[in-house]
Parts: sequence; structure tokens; C-alpha cells
Amino acid sequence: MRWQDYITSNPEILAGKPVIKGTRLSVEFILNLLAEGWTVEQILENYPSLTLDSLKAVFAFVADCMREELIYELENREAA
Repeated sequence: MRWQDYITSNPEILAGKPVIKGTRLSVEFILNLLAEGWTVEQILENYPSLTLDSLKAVFAFVADCMREELIYELENREAA
């Protein structure tokens, strides 16, 4: 999957946040929907300009970002 075919960034659209091409839907927005419990089917139904491949591109993009040393140190929040 070449996420570059589906994801773009333009400083004049959403302050340069990565978005799905042809939309103003940011990668962050899509990830937040999924984190809130939306299913892929619900997203596709509510945002008909999206395709299954464009959603897969979101995951491929994030995976590449994680590989590119954008690693975040997470605080251990387990109860002691």
C-alpha cells in the first residue's frame, strides 16, 4: 500500500495536517473516530468520499510515522 497515493498535506488545508486526498478529513480525525468506537463501515457510510483503501492508507501512514522515529515515551499508568 502506497499511502502517498491517498494522503497529502497542504499548508493551506487544515494548517498542513495530513488529510485524505480530495477531502478535508484529516488522518487525526479518522483515528479519533476509530478510537471512539466507530467501525470502518460506519465511517464509510457517513463519509462517502472515503474508500476502504483510503482508510487502509491512514494505517499505513501512521505505521510509517512510527518507523520514522516519531516514538512517544508513554507514562506507566498502571496502579501500583
